[in-house]
Amino acid sequence: MDTNLIFGNIVYIVIAIFLLKGSIYMVKQKTSVVIERLGKFQKVSRAGLHFKIPLIDSIAGNVNLRVRELPVEVETKTKDDVFVKVVVSVQFFVVDTSEGIANSFYKLNNAEHQIQSYVFDSIRSEVPMMELDAVFAEKDKIAISVKSELSETMKQFGFDFTKALVTDIDPDAKVKQSMNEINAAKRMKEAAKEEAAAAKIRVVAAAEADMESKRLAGEGIALQRIAIANGLKESVAEVKLAMEDHVTSQDVMNMLFMTQHYETVAKLSENNTSTIFMPYSPDNVGDLQMQIQSSLLAVDEMKKKNK
Repeated sequence: MDTNLIFGNIVYIVIAIFLLKGSIYMVKQKTSVVIERLGKFQKVSRAGLHFKIPLIDSIAGNVNLRVRELPVEVETKTKDDVFVKVVVSVQFFVVDTSEGIANSFYKLNNAEHQIQSYVFDSIRSEVPMMELDAVFAEKDKIAISVKSELSETMKQFGFDFTKALVTDIDPDAKVKQSMNEINAAKRMKEAAKEEAAAAKIRVVAAAEADMESKRLAGEGIALQRIAIANGLKESVAEVKLAMEDHVTSQDVMNMLFMTQHYETVAKLSENNTSTIFMPYSPDNVGDLQMQIQSSLLAVDEMKKKNK
């Protein structure tokens, strides 16, 4: 076989392999490939196996179609002159159309840097109109405002946004300490109010219990005295029946009083009492008798009224 023929075949094979390799390309899932023809945009190829004209068509670059996240930290000032650091996580993606992919590839040199700039602008126009407490309370409002502005602005560049999340709001350390002290003071104030209310309830309950105790003790003493008076009355009647007819109730009372008087003295001596107080004259015993008689009359009056 002629050497030149062999060499020529080898050259043809190499050229064919080169052309075949240059004309076939593969695109991965969730990725698009931008094809240029002689330096000019030609088409967008999506996932799968594709062909292009060797030496004329070229792959300009790949475009990621996945949802990406970009955290942005912004330092700004609130309406009440407090400096805070706000961290916003922006979730964005390339619009999956030929126009959207081409715009994202050609119109922006650094898409993430551009998005970051718009986030800075949106946060610094929204937060300065709010006080610090409102920033914490209405962070969703800030996030919606950022997403709305970014979606409207970046759509012309082939980008859209799923969500913007305010993940952190960090004021100055001194401001946080002051806020903690204010909250602690409020809680101590509430605790003092609750403690005072509890103390009031305890005092009122104790007073009511003491009042009820005294009322019951008074009723007990009254019933005891009525029982004693009734007992004395019955004793007088029994003694009077057992004695002669000319004996009066007063005589019986005197006798019973003297008996109880000496029984009391006897009982005191049984308890080893060294000092006792007694009426200094017999007239005092008569006074006690008069008091008991008054009690008996009062008992009779009460019974008559009850009837």
